[in-house]
Amino acid sequence: MRKLPPLNAVRTFEAAARHVSFTKAAEELLVTHGAVSRQVALLEEWFGVKLFRRAPSQLTLTAAGQIYYREVTAILDRLALASMDMKQYGSPSVLRVSAPPTFAMRWLIRRISSFQRMRPDAELRLLTSIGPLNVNDRSFDVAIRGNVGEPVGWMSQPFMTELIAPVCHVDLLTRGRLATPDDLRHHTLITYLTEPYDWPRWLAQAGGEMSADQETLRFEQMFFALQATLERMGIGLFPLFLVIDELMAGQLCLPFGDLGLRKREYRSFYLSDNESAATIADFTAWLADAGRETEQFMLDWATSKGWTF
Repeated sequence: MRKLPPLNAVRTFEAAARHVSFTKAAEELLVTHGAVSRQVALLEEWFGVKLFRRAPSQLTLTAAGQIYYREVTAILDRLALASMDMKQYGSPSVLRVSAPPTFAMRWLIRRISSFQRMRPDAELRLLTSIGPLNVNDRSFDVAIRGNVGEPVGWMSQPFMTELIAPVCHVDLLTRGRLATPDDLRHHTLITYLTEPYDWPRWLAQAGGEMSADQETLRFEQMFFALQATLERMGIGLFPLFLVIDELMAGQLCLPFGDLGLRKREYRSFYLSDNESAATIADFTAWLADAGRETEQFMLDWATSKGWTF
């Protein structure tokens, strides 16, 4: 028999750790600040270990809290994805959305409840894919892809600009030189098949050069590459909005600050003759609002660092 911690307390902890704020977690969960504090305290008592350091003006995760947050976030994301897939066995879906796996797990799923509150009558079925779009493929109604350009026969709408930069665990800054892009030759570079910018291209644009004997670690999916980065295995190129929680929590960092940021649009694609046109219009409008909110959040964070994006 599984010995599980109080699951409501786990969910509350994940929200508080993601925001690094009891107040913001309370707003997300529609409860009071005190309720969040009590649930976190309950979980800490269950483990017999502190998950947060509490100060009058600052809340930070302990080392144990950072480890548990990483694991719990991945588990809750997988649970949410599996649960959305199971909904297809109930009433028929109204809107089928195709999105890249890591984007779906780390951005879309965490926000999609606000669309469901806006359109409680609309059932979403989330499909994960990074494949090209085919006008004859009617297995989904809306596709989300991180590329610029409009395939023949598809309508598209940009909804968010992503910023891509080298990202690493903060511990790597103490292990070797990272003053200029050329110092990357002293570190392992993490790559993945779906990366929007490869390292040789990034280095060339940043004024560096790829070493002939550069040590690299390759993965198929971004999600695995990101996990390897969190485990201090090297430095990866990632969209910042997918790692902003870890950046704000102090787990990950940008070793070169705002140097070498690359921009790329995320777009939603749909077919104009789709019978779910009204729901698609509502969903793409919601995506645009959520994208602007994320961009503003990133801008505020950059401004606090003295950076210009």
